[in-house]
Amino acid sequence: MTKAIDQLEISLPISSQPLEKAVNVASVPQRSPFRYPGGKTWLIPYLRQWFGSMQMRPAEFLEPFAGGGIVSLTVAFEGLASHVTMVELDNLVGSVWKTILSDDFEWLAERIKSFDLTSDSVDQVLNAQTFITRERAFQTILRNRVNRGGILAAGAGRLKEGENGKGLKSRWYPETLARRIRDVQKVRECIAFIEGNGLEVMHSLASRRDIVVFIDPPYTASTKRAGSRLYTHSELDHNKLFELTETLQGDFLMTYDNAEEVQSLVRRYNFEMKTIAMKSTHHAAMSELIIGRDLSWLRPL
Repeated sequence: MTKAIDQLEISLPISSQPLEKAVNVASVPQRSPFRYPGGKTWLIPYLRQWFGSMQMRPAEFLEPFAGGGIVSLTVAFEGLASHVTMVELDNLVGSVWKTILSDDFEWLAERIKSFDLTSDSVDQVLNAQTFITRERAFQTILRNRVNRGGILAAGAGRLKEGENGKGLKSRWYPETLARRIRDVQKVRECIAFIEGNGLEVMHSLASRRDIVVFIDPPYTASTKRAGSRLYTHSELDHNKLFELTETLQGDFLMTYDNAEEVQSLVRRYNFEMKTIAMKSTHHAAMSELIIGRDLSWLRPL
């Protein structure tokens, strides 16, 4: 924070070309039942590099914006930290994680396997009002699987043609989804889920040195404001998030959309950043930023 701007630009270089080629996401184990906008499957090989650079296994891994949960699940399944805490503000997404991590997981798996997916049956389920957590979890997974891009925000359109003309069923894999839900039970004891404000949880744990934090806010800092179309909760004070991140006593890794506004925040808080190649839902080449205090461990794949 005290360095001059010209010093910052020297110590915080950002390459004009993304690091290596885009990750082949098909090579990464698929753990989550969600198909999630902004999902982090592409990050997993770099996540392993990050943990591999640590001298000791962290006592706690915190993901304050868990979303589809692929990062937290990978940490749990691969034993990269002793314990995992997932935080998510969206109560629909939260209903899924609460159900999967409870004794209702088997009900959810069987409900998915036995569901006869048609346009009428989808309408019936999604139009029903319920306050029962496990039923809301099923509604959420169903909506996630029949909406374009997996978008859960209000106003999202449904699949029409889908893959190979399969329409609504093109992203509905009941056996696979049930298996993923059941597999989480193998690591359930080392995962805690909190439905709440990720910033508040980060603040409460900021003084602990034995915690590492992965931060991937589902909100864009860019003027394009794509987050408002993708997520129910799309407002965030990005400067506040960076300010809070600076107070963390443990290590952190952050991913963000590659926008000038974000790069400016990285420089302001004296962090490091690197562009990473990835592909969009429609396979368009693009890049995201990986941000941390020290990215010397980051290597091309």
